[in-house]
Amino acid sequence: MSVSKVVMPKLSDQMENGKIIKWLKQEGDPVQAGDILAEVETDKADVEMEAFGSGVLRKILVPAGSAAPVGGLIGVIADPADDITAVVSQAGGGAPASAPAAPANQMASRPAAVPSQPRREDPAARTPSPSTGPTAPARPAAPGQASPPATLQPAAASPSSAPGRVKASPLARKIAAQSGVDLRLVHGSGPGGRVVRRDVEAASDAGPAAPAAAMAVPAGAEFEDRPLSPMRAIIAKRMPLSKAPVPHFYVSSEVAMDRAWVLREELNALAGQPKTSINDFVIRACALALGEHPGVNASFQGESIRVYHRAHIGIAVALEEGLITPVLRDADSKSIARIAVESRDLAERARARKLRVPELSGATFSISNLGMFDVTEFSAIINPPEGAILAVGTVRTIPVVTDAGLGVGRRMMLTLSCDHRVMDGAMGARFLQDVKRLLEEPLRLLV
Repeated sequence: MSVSKVVMPKLSDQMENGKIIKWLKQEGDPVQAGDILAEVETDKADVEMEAFGSGVLRKILVPAGSAAPVGGLIGVIADPADDITAVVSQAGGGAPASAPAAPANQMASRPAAVPSQPRREDPAARTPSPSTGPTAPARPAAPGQASPPATLQPAAASPSSAPGRVKASPLARKIAAQSGVDLRLVHGSGPGGRVVRRDVEAASDAGPAAPAAAMAVPAGAEFEDRPLSPMRAIIAKRMPLSKAPVPHFYVSSEVAMDRAWVLREELNALAGQPKTSINDFVIRACALALGEHPGVNASFQGESIRVYHRAHIGIAVALEEGLITPVLRDADSKSIARIAVESRDLAERARARKLRVPELSGATFSISNLGMFDVTEFSAIINPPEGAILAVGTVRTIPVVTDAGLGVGRRMMLTLSCDHRVMDGAMGARFLQDVKRLLEEPLRLLV
């Protein structure tokens, strides 16, 4: 008997469950090594599962739209003549579907799928439909079952239009504002029920609306309960496990970015040079400083501290549904130009949910930059098992006092969050001091 099990792979350190987006092979379909079996949604990316064995997809145990735990059996590949009843029974599935005749391929019993390239997320599949009325009370779920989604009941329509924003011309809105007319209570006579000038003037001449009309319920639901996305769910679960047990402490420093700013502009003006960002300078500075302060490039292991000899830096990327931190590996051995190319590629593919599996985990240190949002200073939460994370603020142009007197300079705030089990304040401060020195003497970053 040669039966291969298709199991849910573990695609990141935090992953506990995966959701089948869709099966690309159906029961009874022949499968060759290298075929894509299914698309799986994880907390960080949508990943294709690739078969490395051949045979027939005899049974699908987890249908599209359902989730399974990591390592859980989701399908069975076997030869057409093989009896898979015992395997399916152990997984709690039903009887296997009959398979069409196909050439027998002898395979050892082994997992039959591995993750391949992630797929682009379908935003429409994740976006909840807008609610059109108040939320009805949810029916309690049976013990052991998930609660069903709340049913939305439509509210009474306003006189002017269907639920939603009142359709009105700009002039009608202006006149309504000046005369105190509530556009939601005005019947529109324009195209498609649009409220126009004459409608507002007529409503104004008619005087105050009748009490019944005044009590009309505004269109649209008062609130909407949105289900957690897989990414937001894992963030909600992991962050309390980080902030509560991990004893954070913070050290901050202001960096003079004048010379780094000029150097960046000069590099970007060179023909054929990849465009660099301030964050690329910060990544390079941190990578070099980690080599000098290995105690910061470390993690708490319970009974020991693991010190890493290579700098794999996680770069926080903000998505609409949450935060993802793709990993730039061996950043200490890469130039600023190389860091610029790879970090931009990682960020673009993170937003498209097309990261590869090795890029989803394994960071030894992380950087979170909110400077593009004009955030001056903040403290980031450590992402276990890492021992530290650097928060980067915006580069500000401010008055500064120097030996030459009062002038104008570019300044940036850095805040290092540290795990006190791994390092103490002096260790974190010395690391941050070296990062600051490298950024203030940026030619050192080009060496």
